[in-house]
Amino acid sequence: MTALWTHFALNLVQVAFLLIFAPLVEGVLHRLEEIIEGKRGPSIWQIYRDIWKLFGKDEVVSEESTWVFRFAPIVAFVMPMFVVLLIPALTAYPLFFAFMGDMVAVGFLMAVSGFFVALAGMDTGNVYAAVGASRTHMVGFLAEPVFIMVFFSVSYIANSTIPYFVNATWGASWGSMLQPSHLLVILAFFLLILADEGRIPVDSAAGKVEIAMIGHSKGLEYSGTSAALIKWGGTTKLMVLAMIFVNVLVTPWGLAQGTQWTAILAAIGLVLIKLLAFVIVLAFIETTLAKLRLFRISEFLSVAFVICLFAVSVRLVGIG
Repeated sequence: MTALWTHFALNLVQVAFLLIFAPLVEGVLHRLEEIIEGKRGPSIWQIYRDIWKLFGKDEVVSEESTWVFRFAPIVAFVMPMFVVLLIPALTAYPLFFAFMGDMVAVGFLMAVSGFFVALAGMDTGNVYAAVGASRTHMVGFLAEPVFIMVFFSVSYIANSTIPYFVNATWGASWGSMLQPSHLLVILAFFLLILADEGRIPVDSAAGKVEIAMIGHSKGLEYSGTSAALIKWGGTTKLMVLAMIFVNVLVTPWGLAQGTQWTAILAAIGLVLIKLLAFVIVLAFIETTLAKLRLFRISEFLSVAFVICLFAVSVRLVGIG
């Protein structure tokens, strides 16, 4: 019983870790992009101030909107917290809720969040929000086969769909990490993160031109608490995908092996260092590439799909 309560407490620690540091990860990303472009940029703490300010503002809701518009920010905020319970965020061993879902469940929870936010974008009748929502559905439609192929490739290569087991399989030796099939899956999943999170070259997260927006336009009608939840949920979603990328695929080391709080604190520091490395790579890509035209996004995601096919093919023929 003591071990059960310890695991439950560690789950709460993982959720708190996500909520506290997700805005910081986004803030560091924005600051690095500004520095690379030769600008001063906002403080890394600016997102915390923005979220706090939005929580203190009045909320205006259109009379034409339905319950979907009011419910979507809650879904966008809560779903990443469910996902972090299923992945090795701080511990290398499964916790209390680890076996409630596998990587397919992780993809489903993330898709539910995006679906409700996109649906809410069309709920108020705002033209730009509807355009952004339709474009989001298009990107999602193209990304779903890639998601499926990534999950299939990972499960086929690592012989499991449970993130903790994948982490243990690939963290057992350097040889398994350097297999060509594994490296191809890493590349495909990174391309998928760029598309799902609306990063360049698929979309510009900092873009403010309504007619060219994809992801940002879905939250144009929100204000007050709902806008804060949408903004905070966006940062937690990016951090969850980044943790899956670094803790499961790229560097499945540095997580706590025991329940001692010193090991947990050390894992927090190491995971933050890995996230910083991920953010540096992401900032470099976003400041060196140009945004693709809308109808070329399909080509971008097709590349990720083909890379997954190559990964499975390489595994089948035994190269590595």
